[in-house]
Amino acid sequence: MAETIGAEKVARRIVEAQSAADWAGMRESFAPDSVLEEYGTQRRIEGSDAIVAALQGWKKAFPDVKGTVDKAVAAGNTVSIEVTWKGTHTGPLETANGSLPASGKAFTLVTAWTMDVQNGKVKDSRHYFDLATLLQQIGAPPA
Repeated sequence: MAETIGAEKVARRIVEAQSAADWAGMRESFAPDSVLEEYGTQRRIEGSDAIVAALQGWKKAFPDVKGTVDKAVAAGNTVSIEVTWKGTHTGPLETANGSLPASGKAFTLVTAWTMDVQNGKVKDSRHYFDLATLLQQIGAPPA
């Protein structure tokens, strides 16, 4: 019988995969029919392939981004993590209103990500972050 991976371990693995651009590891961490609610952008992303593509978009805009899990609280199959993301805006950032060219500016953003894990894979997750703070730090024009 295969070992079932705990929710906190799965969440930490996702942050590590994003930091390392490990897209195979990222895809393996999400159930094929997973859903990600990305509240900062108001996007609902359905399916592991679409979730990985969205996360690749963030990595394209911030190639050096690294996440640090500052806190984690797990209860059963649900985990909430507090993550500090740090990086530099050196690639285009695709938004609903078009592409923002690289500014070369660094950012630090604290986020919260809650994940529901089934059979060692994320089934549903909700990522909370303040997009306005990120855009201000990278020098994006106000909306």
